[in-house]
Amino acid sequence: MQQAAALAEHHHEDHEALKILGFWIFLVTDCLLFGTLFATYVVLRNHTDGGPVGKELFEVPGFVAETFILLTSSFTSGLATLAMNAGKKKALIGWMAVTALLGLAFVVLEVNEFAKMASEGATISRSAFLSAFFTLVGTHGLHVSIGLIWMAGLMIQLAQRGLTAVTRRKVTVIGLYWHFLDIIWIFLFTVVYLMGVM
Repeated sequence: MQQAAALAEHHHEDHEALKILGFWIFLVTDCLLFGTLFATYVVLRNHTDGGPVGKELFEVPGFVAETFILLTSSFTSGLATLAMNAGKKKALIGWMAVTALLGLAFVVLEVNEFAKMASEGATISRSAFLSAFFTLVGTHGLHVSIGLIWMAGLMIQLAQRGLTAVTRRKVTVIGLYWHFLDIIWIFLFTVVYLMGVM
């Protein structure tokens, strides 16, 4: 009886480890997606068709604020993981809520940036540069939005079920996903915004 229980527990742990491996494979494919979008942007960034360029469109306070908010959310996501490792469910949910609020603030700033650009005539169809810009930055924003929905669902699950092997794995995975998005943003900040305003 004891041996069967130990075997079932071992099988469950293997299953959870396999799901984490699957998530790492997903992140690799996402790296390929973003790598392709970055390469496309770099090739097309000077194809403005006489339209506005990054220096005219990008506002330094705006993208610096977005960067600060997103990097702070990465820190709070790390605090959520530490709370989980300490077995503190309320602190874990609290830090996840702070992370989600920061992520939401980031998305709101990005949507406002896009709306302002569009109101000035800088739409996705205006030039190859703007098509590449909106596709690259918009794909990142979409990933952040998906992360917010995922986090909200996980917070509900944590409140209902508490800290289990499954919820621990899910918190670990959303943490990896969130840090991955921050790394992608650092490249966006450098390649798109900083190089764009220089």
